[in-house]
Amino acid sequence: MDRIVPPKYVLRVLFTLQSRGYPAYLVGGCVRDMLLGVRPHDWDVCTGARPEEVMAVFPKTRPTGLQHGTVTVIDGSHALEVTTFRAEGEYSDHRHPDAVRFVTDLTADLSRRDFTINAMALSAEGVLTDPFGGRADLQKGVVRCVGDPEQRFEEDALRMFRALRFSARLGFRIDPATREAIRRKAPLAAALACERVREELEKLLLTRSPETLGELVELGLLDPWLYHRPSPGLEYLRLSALPRVALDRWCGLCWLLERDGAIASAESFLDSLRLDSRSKSCCAGAIEILSSPMPASAAEWKRCLRRHGTEAALCAARCADAFEHRGHTRALKEVLKSGECFSLRHLAVGGEDLLALGLRGKALGEMLDFLLDYVIEYPENNRRELLLNIAAHTEE
Repeated sequence: MDRIVPPKYVLRVLFTLQSRGYPAYLVGGCVRDMLLGVRPHDWDVCTGARPEEVMAVFPKTRPTGLQHGTVTVIDGSHALEVTTFRAEGEYSDHRHPDAVRFVTDLTADLSRRDFTINAMALSAEGVLTDPFGGRADLQKGVVRCVGDPEQRFEEDALRMFRALRFSARLGFRIDPATREAIRRKAPLAAALACERVREELEKLLLTRSPETLGELVELGLLDPWLYHRPSPGLEYLRLSALPRVALDRWCGLCWLLERDGAIASAESFLDSLRLDSRSKSCCAGAIEILSSPMPASAAEWKRCLRRHGTEAALCAARCADAFEHRGHTRALKEVLKSGECFSLRHLAVGGEDLLALGLRGKALGEMLDFLLDYVIEYPENNRRELLLNIAAHTEE
């Protein structure tokens, strides 16, 4: 495996701090990913320099989080977060520390982190600092809390969701003590901001092992958003058969939960997690399609598209293929590829044409609907002259 080397701008920041007498290290997720042979998307630096000292060392900085010791260093077109070694006080809201204090000891800084695999630091020269056995846990494929897991989750309840997400993303098992602590501390999830829970759930859903969400549910982390905990044996594994697309996987999850009666509806569940209106509408439409016999002909698919729109129909087709049958997505795509009319927008006549025939108000709308139904059944007849002739000679 080729050794992953940090970008030059990152190394420049590390060496510049060191040249001024301040210890500086890569820390957290970027170190974990490098040890796994994965090139990090983000780079984070921790240092013994206080925020004002970091700002004095570099000509261009932004004070992005001074209260937490974070300064963003600008190097050309690159921005790099540099955070002072710190210790944290109590977490009265189970999410954020009430206060932080800056320290000079790297191990003290690493000891406040969530999991051992995220509590390692790497110097610019490639020397690893690993006081809690993170490298060994990487090799064993284990997600384990730093120190007492119950204390870690008392401090920040979102860490329980992160544990499951790392397990799904990396294909790791959760350390038994950490897993049991999640079960005991799961009620703390009720105090979390719904938006943060949604973000963690979506990240987990988009991994290659979205079925891990079943373990999250079984541990009780989703209880505040459910009518009841779903029945054992729910087919979460089917979620992995869906494309790694947020809408599809949210729809698949809602379909599982709604069929089990664990949620009242996709729309209410997604609303409680503060998803956007587009996602809520699409998933609700898709599940309405899934709750009836799936379209079995081109005409039925076109009526489905007319009522629910392309996005919801595609979600429904992909979910039906993943959960029950095969071929729905292909059939729907053939209809879409055909270019045949399924909406008023594609009808060869419009409201102005019918106004010219003397149709008004309700009668005009009913005639448009009639003509669209006709064209859906007989797509080859979507011709302006023919449709105008039908409209002119059809009695109300």
